[in-house]
Amino acid sequence: MTIKKVGVIGCGLMGHGIAQVAAVSGHDVVALEADTGALEKGLGRIRRSLDKLVEKEKIAKDAADAAFGRIKGTGDTADLADCDLVVEAIVENIDIKKKLFAELGKTCKPETIFASNTSSFSVGVMGDASGRPERMVGLHFFNPVQLMKLVEVVRTENTAEDVFAEAKAFGEACGKVPVAAKDTPGFVVNRLLVPYLAEAIRMVERGDATPADVDAGMTLGCAHPMGPFTLLDYVGLDTTLFIMQGWRRDYPNEPLFEVPALLEQKVREGKLGRKTGEGFFKWDGDKRA
Repeated sequence: MTIKKVGVIGCGLMGHGIAQVAAVSGHDVVALEADTGALEKGLGRIRRSLDKLVEKEKIAKDAADAAFGRIKGTGDTADLADCDLVVEAIVENIDIKKKLFAELGKTCKPETIFASNTSSFSVGVMGDASGRPERMVGLHFFNPVQLMKLVEVVRTENTAEDVFAEAKAFGEACGKVPVAAKDTPGFVVNRLLVPYLAEAIRMVERGDATPADVDAGMTLGCAHPMGPFTLLDYVGLDTTLFIMQGWRRDYPNEPLFEVPALLEQKVREGKLGRKTGEGFFKWDGDKRA
């Protein structure tokens, strides 16, 4: 099977980007969002993003218009029935995801490949909920999807070889570099990144260094584009805490997954990062104050 029609569930931060790159690469796209306002907002973001690419001469106007024309917005799950691939990009809540994939298992044609954009949950658990574990993969894109070149293609112990190959080929067709990963906590990137962020926080807890000095060390000494505390503020301290708490719950004996007390304190105080104006740094919009 060659993937021609793609369903994207969720038209938020990640979903609208996935829908856009799929449409630009020539796929017909069904963008599903239960809330009409959220759907309109997501489609609007896609239109503006395409217009910016036209302005920067990254894509011709007729190609951008054609891509946007290949996207159909809907609030009805039944419109996903004949999709070759359905990518879930909704809230990081495993119970909601399991319920969704159970519904998809009853709705979509037998050949449909199911994929989740999750960064923290077991792909296999969702595959089991769908009733089609052999047709389940992870397709973990990175934010912003339109610019980031990586996609993690996650294989569970039940994923069929042809399904994995099709998912990988889809990532390549979208202009991404796919890396293969097993269905383990954090896959490749977050399995390394989240413990790194946690250890940076513990350094500050111990008084080893300040957030500004740690960031300077990693940007100037390791050529990272941004330091761990700037990255934490961009990602959101609540998001990072949510991931770490889940890993700690599921793997209580793994020392790398220990949750720093300072991270919990910041979240309790409502200092979540850039989106609240303060995390480890103070922010004025997108700039550190």
